[in-house]
Amino acid sequence: MKVMIRKNADGVMSAYVAKKDLEEPIVAMERPEMWGGRVTLANGWQLELPALASDTPLPITVEARRLSD
Repeated sequence: MKVMIRKNADGVMSAYVAKKDLEEPIVAMERPEMWGGRVTLANGWQLELPALASDTPLPITVEARRLSD
């Protein structure tokens, strides 16, 4: 699924899933650089993000995979 990752002015990262009209803060990251690992959203969803460079500029839309509960 297409997911837009962005960071607000306070430095809080969030994920927006357009098909679900869902925007949730990212509350946990498997890897410190986020990319190539699993992130957890505030609503409990877990997404696997593609491997990208740690200095990838935000906002960015990526193809992520939702992991089953």
